[in-house]
Amino acid sequence: MNTGDALLVIAAMTLVTYATRAGGIWFMAFMPMTSRVEAFLRYLAGSVLVALLVPAVVRGGNAAFVAVGVSVAALLVTRKSLLSMAIGVVAAALFRAFIEGGP
Repeated sequence: MNTGDALLVIAAMTLVTYATRAGGIWFMAFMPMTSRVEAFLRYLAGSVLVALLVPAVVRGGNAAFVAVGVSVAALLVTRKSLLSMAIGVVAAALFRAFIEGGP
């Protein structure tokens, strides 16, 4: 694939990504905000996060399980999502470095 083709593919992916995001916003402008829709939107981010993490954890081995366990424990203690994710990443890195013997 030459540079022109690569740039064309990147531009097409950009347009598709923008269209899906803008289309969702446009669609929601016509959707009545019922309690069911509000509940769906409230839990959507968490369900997407779980859908992305589960395959990675299953394939990630022991370090991934350590990262998830430490992240959940940190979340229960700190109640801060970003901080708990950072602690989990550090725990996985330390586990790989000292227990598994390298990256």
